[in-house]
Amino acid sequence: MSARPAAESVTTGSIIGEPEVVEDSLATPALVHSAAWVSLKDAVSRLQPLQTKDGSVPDPVDHPAARELVARLVHDIERLEHHFPSDHDYLAAVRDDFRRWADEGFGIPDFLASLVAFRPELNRVDGARHLVVFPMYTQNGSTDRHVEAVLVEVVWPEFVAQLEAGDYSNALFVPIRFLDFTAGYDTNSAVLFPESVATSSIPQYTWGAIFADREAARFRRVVREAASVTRLELPDDAARLLDDQALTERTFVMWDLIHDRTHMRGDLPFDPFMIKQRMPYFLYSLEELRCDLTAFRESVRIQRRLEAAEAENAGLSAADAELLEHARLVQYAVLFDRIFRFAITGSRVRNYDGLGGQLLFAWLHQRGVLHWTDTKLTIDWPDVADAVVALGDAIDELYWRSIDRPKTAHWLAAYALITQTLTPHPASVWAQGPGALPLDGPPRGLTDAVLDDEFPLSMFYEALDKKMHDVIASTAGITGRD
Repeated sequence: MSARPAAESVTTGSIIGEPEVVEDSLATPALVHSAAWVSLKDAVSRLQPLQTKDGSVPDPVDHPAARELVARLVHDIERLEHHFPSDHDYLAAVRDDFRRWADEGFGIPDFLASLVAFRPELNRVDGARHLVVFPMYTQNGSTDRHVEAVLVEVVWPEFVAQLEAGDYSNALFVPIRFLDFTAGYDTNSAVLFPESVATSSIPQYTWGAIFADREAARFRRVVREAASVTRLELPDDAARLLDDQALTERTFVMWDLIHDRTHMRGDLPFDPFMIKQRMPYFLYSLEELRCDLTAFRESVRIQRRLEAAEAENAGLSAADAELLEHARLVQYAVLFDRIFRFAITGSRVRNYDGLGGQLLFAWLHQRGVLHWTDTKLTIDWPDVADAVVALGDAIDELYWRSIDRPKTAHWLAAYALITQTLTPHPASVWAQGPGALPLDGPPRGLTDAVLDDEFPLSMFYEALDKKMHDVIASTAGITGRD
């Protein structure tokens, strides 16, 4: 689940419409099957093959067809607009951007005006809907900036609203679920980020959206199979996640809320998320893992605080009881998603999320908390929380010390932290130590020396991957309805 760094919200001069009134809109099946949406999807699917990677339609022969399809898009957006009252300004702006793109000859699209007008973070209401149409790439999906369309619904349970209003503020975070989508999202992509939209300049981003339903559905399918393959006996709470999509969605929203805000908090290097920097992929791995383990640690803290309050006062409010429930569940979600799905999802080419999953598994195994004996996986549940938090503390210590270190020294220290637990590839130059590395040249030489698969899968994961490959592959395009 990779997230962007959080940023402070900004105030613009755009007019914000009335809060979404879901009751006045079509029910989900009716909206998804409405003539306007079906027509819009069809127009997008016909327009995409005419576009090149940068989103333009370069061949003049294709312009008449593209112009007709854009006219259909504009008309269909107008037909659908009344279902999305909070998006009035955005939907008007996006129609203008489409018309201008066509009038100017279908060059590289520039949808800056409509992107600035789209402000879903200002209407975080459970069940609020949005129609999103942009030329954009889809992370972990398509790298082409083609026109895509997606119908989404906000997931904003009351306990999350209270968390965000308190100690875990994140004004940019927008958790959503799919209602329907075009081809770019029939993939592994589970995020909708403004930086993926084709624009002529970079605005200040004010939101970032994560598809909680896709994350939850993937988790449930993969963990169910992994538990069966490894013969792991799941605790009752973890088993509940596998049986209840809505419960799991809410759990992932809490995880994502804390994860996303962590990117810009703590004793960090100057640019913790390493935006537009070229550096060893294992540093990205530690940053994503740090944010996940912070979500885990904060959930442990919330759980212990509320359990103490419950014991002292002989009861909790309904809101605190729901928060306690999800604090426990977030810990299972982080643990199982990391060790079962992340570790063996994707290619072995600089797979930073995969590396984080490998590191967490090996850390727990080497501390006697996780056991693989007689081809059966067992976990000492009373010891899990402290062991996972200890790994998070080790990464936090690395970051704290990095402020006083040169960049190269920080990279070497990060590598040393990982290799205390994971075994690098036998052919690794990095594993030979500083004496084998080009320390007298630019940092790029150090990055080039990192193997694409610097930390290969262990024998445990090689075996698990063979048994889990088809199930993981089946989660591409999955939603909470599958």
